[in-house]
Amino acid sequence: MNLSGRLAGSGLSLIVSGSALAQSRYNFQEPVTSVAEQLYDLHTLMLIICAVIFVAVFGVMFWSVFKHRKSRGAVAANFHESTTVEILWTIIPVFILVGMAWPATRTILYMKDTSSPDITIKATGYQWKWGYDYLQGEGEGIRFVSNLSTPREQIEGSEAKGEHYLLEVDNPVVVPVGKKVRILTTASDVIHSWWVPAFGVKQDAIPGFIRDTWFRADREGIYRGNCVELCGKDHGYMPIEVHVVSAEAYSQWVAKQVASKAALAAN
Repeated sequence: MNLSGRLAGSGLSLIVSGSALAQSRYNFQEPVTSVAEQLYDLHTLMLIICAVIFVAVFGVMFWSVFKHRKSRGAVAANFHESTTVEILWTIIPVFILVGMAWPATRTILYMKDTSSPDITIKATGYQWKWGYDYLQGEGEGIRFVSNLSTPREQIEGSEAKGEHYLLEVDNPVVVPVGKKVRILTTASDVIHSWWVPAFGVKQDAIPGFIRDTWFRADREGIYRGNCVELCGKDHGYMPIEVHVVSAEAYSQWVAKQVASKAALAAN
């Protein structure tokens, strides 16, 4: 059971199940990787802590104003300092910060563990598209460029916008379900950022540098993201589309890509 489930089971009836919250239009996308699940649980924990602090502080404040109002004849206390109060408002925040820092640090360390990947893909940001090179795994040697495929008529407003407006590409990234995929990010011109929220992945792509991140999708499907670093006038036109498929479908895709590459080389 994840953290949000344990918190709900402990009597916090105001917190509904993690899956229901994740599907809300006001919350994170439904997580499909362990990293995204940890990020969602961390988000829920921080929200609860902040909510409890908010209710406690403002509850005491409003109670004090009401209970000690002038119309009831309240007389202000006259004291200089209280050692007990000084100790309490130092120790309590320390425990709160430690309680927040421990799970946050654990999640960050988990996010940074890119060791032992099954597949390694280099994602290169261009103005304004993504280039992908499969460097390790069954698809090693495959490379292609991924461009926005939303029709120009939709962008210009002469046609109705489609379901995946500005989030669809001509050549999606394809990976097998349940495999650890390491993403190396870089850029050829300006800073870009590779972001797929359902994976809990966001990594800047910086010219001249190689940075890495990873994900392991637990569910087949199509997952979408975008460049989230302001990179020029067409910044909003370089989406990311990842197809998570079965091992058999992935092998078929790899074979098709290899055959296409061989046919191009023969010509």
